[in-house]
Amino acid sequence: MARTQIFMASTLYGAATLAAALDAGLFTAADRRLLLVSNNAGVPETTPTLDTMPGFEALRGRFDRVLSWNEAIAPLHPGGWSPRNEDIPMWERHLRLLWGLGDDDLELVVESIQVAPALSLVQLFPAAPVQVYADGLMSYGPTRDKLEPLITTRISRLLHLDLVTGLQPLLLSEYGVRGELVPSEAFTKVLGELAEHDDPTDTVTGLPQGAALLLGQYLSALGILTAEEEEALHVRMLRGAVALGHRLVIFKPHPTAPAHWSRLLEQEAVKLGAELTVLDSPVLAEVLYARIRPALVVGCFSTALLTASAFYGIPVARTGTELLLERLAPYQNSNRVPVTIADRVLPEIGQSGAVTGWKPPTREWVEQDLTPLLRSVGYCMQPQAYPYLRDEAVAYLTKSLTTSTWKYFKRRRLTSLALPGAVPAQLAFLPRNPTVRRVARSARALKKAALG
Repeated sequence: MARTQIFMASTLYGAATLAAALDAGLFTAADRRLLLVSNNAGVPETTPTLDTMPGFEALRGRFDRVLSWNEAIAPLHPGGWSPRNEDIPMWERHLRLLWGLGDDDLELVVESIQVAPALSLVQLFPAAPVQVYADGLMSYGPTRDKLEPLITTRISRLLHLDLVTGLQPLLLSEYGVRGELVPSEAFTKVLGELAEHDDPTDTVTGLPQGAALLLGQYLSALGILTAEEEEALHVRMLRGAVALGHRLVIFKPHPTAPAHWSRLLEQEAVKLGAELTVLDSPVLAEVLYARIRPALVVGCFSTALLTASAFYGIPVARTGTELLLERLAPYQNSNRVPVTIADRVLPEIGQSGAVTGWKPPTREWVEQDLTPLLRSVGYCMQPQAYPYLRDEAVAYLTKSLTTSTWKYFKRRRLTSLALPGAVPAQLAFLPRNPTVRRVARSARALKKAALG
């Protein structure tokens, strides 16, 4: 029987990750390989799909066909629809007919399996084995939602990039899913192909070489920051870059960010005597790294900061992470681990000495400092999914909860989980104080007598 592999992707970065894994021979042979494109934007009709973005043609040849998930389920939205159990057989028959799959044995390769659209696709083909690939820093954090055994028992591995050498993904580890690296050299080779491919808009060619690159993320759309706070964040990026001596600056806004943000930044650049270029084309940051070789990349907690450092050796800096650590709610917000990594690993743009003297973390530091921190944060985020991490969290909090690490935890969260740090250090003697304990017993006795 014929074997067909379906690769689902929603970003060009994700499609590049898949292409690198294919080039590295990480997938078994198949009769057909189909790329299923999903546009998860709030209003997909106004946002370009990844197969129409500059550079995609360099990837197309690795797949036999390119399919559209949006067209398959229209008018339903990819991010908001999941099939009812009783409708699954009907949907599977429909998709097999629509995509010409016949009775082929299927293999599914998806990202973000805990949510739609990946979860929906996996549900619609209940007999297909599943592989998951990660295209960002969230793979180092816990699985956001509990998955059914009918899903988890089909997942064989998690493919991920080596963004922080020595750091292992926590995602899906509670189900015994093993992590496997996509070779960095294969990934950078694919990115090189994207960079070399003709850009019909020709927006990259005219950009200044060796400029400082600012990365916008549009965090106000997620309700984490206000629009004014995010504008101030961009201004801090610009001021920090100029303070480090950069006069040529490129701002790469989020594709859906308001245009007026760029204008405000341009006004600030004039005041600072900097030459600012706003990039209005949906080009991957990694393409810019290869084409214009920025002298510095500044952002908040974008995965692109880590790719700049890990794969291109470009100096990087972050800003705004401490504010985000304070604002993220609830505590189990899936952005918490990416923000924690950026804050712990990367230098703050306002500290010029830290930026100029920064070096990528060593494997030893990652194993001794970053890994215990993230496993403790992961346990606090999803304690029911990772009960076996409790002892590690207790050990870390007992030994390493200091003024520099407190920002990664919340006292209310530690209290609800009965973890060290729940009681302020200056009051830690109280539970052991005999006088306090005697008063507490008397109070309980009086309360009992009053109720009796």
